[in-house]
Amino acid sequence: MKFQAASKHVLRGLVLCLVCITCGCNQSNENATVVSLTPKEELGKLLFFEKQLSDPEGQDCSDCHDPNLAFADRNTGLPVSKGAIPGRYGNRNDMPVAYASFVPPLHKDSVEDIWIGGLFWDGRANDLAEQAMGPPLNSLEMANADTASIFKKIINLEYSIMFKEVYGQDALSNPDIAYHNMADAIAAYERTEEFRPFSSKFDYFLKGEAELSEQEMSGMALFVSELKGNCAACHPHTTLPDGTPPLFTDFSYDNLGAPKNPENPFYSLAKDLNPEGKDFVDLGLGVTVNDAAENGKFRVPTLRNVAITSPYLHNGVFKSLFQVVSFYNSRDVQSWPEPEVAENVNYEEMGDLGLTTQEMEDIVAFLHTLTDGWMPQGE
Repeated sequence: MKFQAASKHVLRGLVLCLVCITCGCNQSNENATVVSLTPKEELGKLLFFEKQLSDPEGQDCSDCHDPNLAFADRNTGLPVSKGAIPGRYGNRNDMPVAYASFVPPLHKDSVEDIWIGGLFWDGRANDLAEQAMGPPLNSLEMANADTASIFKKIINLEYSIMFKEVYGQDALSNPDIAYHNMADAIAAYERTEEFRPFSSKFDYFLKGEAELSEQEMSGMALFVSELKGNCAACHPHTTLPDGTPPLFTDFSYDNLGAPKNPENPFYSLAKDLNPEGKDFVDLGLGVTVNDAAENGKFRVPTLRNVAITSPYLHNGVFKSLFQVVSFYNSRDVQSWPEPEVAENVNYEEMGDLGLTTQEMEDIVAFLHTLTDGWMPQGE
């Protein structure tokens, strides 16, 4: 039976089966989040795991956003992600998509006079749909030439009829409309509970259904203390006024003084892909808002699932959480490489925290409690 002739009920019933085949995720995992999806979300899930939408075919969203790793890149051995075309790499470490639905549009906070929100490390997309339209046309990622080439692939998908079911008869009337509908559906899926389960040990702790170990409690105290780690200054650990559990980010921007990553394969790409070669400097937010005062600043990521989403920082320069905490702790008092962007470095809140090795290990232990999929003993 062809999909074009199938009923809506049959189409929806086959979505889970199709996604399991294409994404390879472990749907039988007892810790996995299972949610009921609307038709739009079902379509978005199929598109998220659709390998026919890259050029050459074979790469989908999950290649850089694995559902088993909080939708972060599964290739943790590289600081950046591989493109669909062999030998091509992005210039940045992919941000996990988990909890990205909470990121507000890029805007200037009039009280603090700082930039807040926006998707990607540099805030250049204002919502999930706009973000979803980036990778398919990026020559370093899914590498399609234009929306017309993607349109041809969309209309030939076995489940293309679902576009009309969700968006109406004109859903595939031209390449731009189809492309926007594709991105909108993916965004709808990324707003589901699969991407925001709030199922970590820390979440159970907040509900009084789990106890943190002595080391984890010590790490949390250091994380919060303004006289110690002060991590909560940018990664708030408290429940939001509307009842939303802690997001562990304030969506602001900082230049951490991170060094360049000499292992980044982007530096070695051909000049048509990276004209500056090894001299490339990532200015981050400064380019997005066209303001040199913001050069070198990148959005503060959520720390949820941080223990399973290595490597770290915008260029993947650090491979372990302990390295990151150590850098925050001693950047200004020990021998670390020079920052990639020397201007606008945050010297007020980090760089000389005075943490002992044990205290840093305690903070890392606490960060491990933020990994989703934790189950109370005996369940």
